[in-house]
Amino acid sequence: MWVRSTMAYRTSFLIMTLGNIAVTALDFVVIGLMFTHVDALGGFDLAEMAFLYGTSSVAFGLTDLFFGSTERIGRRVRDGTMDTLLVRPVPVLAQVAADRFALRRIGRVLQGLALLGWALTEVEVDWTWDRVVLLPLMLVSGAAIFTSVFVAGAAFQFWASDAAEVQNSFTYGGTTLLQYPPTIFTTDLVRAVTFVLPLAFVNWFPALYVLGREQPIGLPDWIGFGAPLVAAACCALAGLAWRAGLRSYRSTGS
Repeated sequence: MWVRSTMAYRTSFLIMTLGNIAVTALDFVVIGLMFTHVDALGGFDLAEMAFLYGTSSVAFGLTDLFFGSTERIGRRVRDGTMDTLLVRPVPVLAQVAADRFALRRIGRVLQGLALLGWALTEVEVDWTWDRVVLLPLMLVSGAAIFTSVFVAGAAFQFWASDAAEVQNSFTYGGTTLLQYPPTIFTTDLVRAVTFVLPLAFVNWFPALYVLGREQPIGLPDWIGFGAPLVAAACCALAGLAWRAGLRSYRSTGS
């Protein structure tokens, strides 16, 4: 329904999509400006930075496209409109994800894919079969990890009611973090996004293996292949959190 509504005004959709591409592209423009003054950042050149940026942007963009609407859960909890979702014979999470579905968000995915394509033509990589397999695996696993963060953040809003910005700090903030190499951050931060909130498996660890770089905290090089397992575990935990949050919902009482 929302897609049909959007495509009824195709010029508007095209303008908004191009605007979305332009806005997200500004993030990389900032990185490009840095490289007018330096040759490398944390030991990574511009093409390698583009590789990190592209993989992070595509994984996050896919999640934001399909689950970005979950940040509205807090509003529904406050005004009681969550009740209307509970009486329909459709999973609540599916309804929340489809609510006000914004197809224009595909602009972030397209921009990320374009930059990733450029990076792949510029980086010097020995494309063995395992690296070829790991690249799409990284994107799918990264999207699944971001999805688990979106869902867990939505579940938290059942208790907090107004925590959309808390959720955004881990989602939008997380993808911004992953656009930069782990070598510029402290070891404690890298460990935190590895063992506490495993965002490092979205692209850092798989990308380091593809690029032939050492792991910054002494983990084995093959740890990047653990991304699908980490993604599955994160999704399972997020599912449990969502069910717990949904069971705790008590409406507004009005």
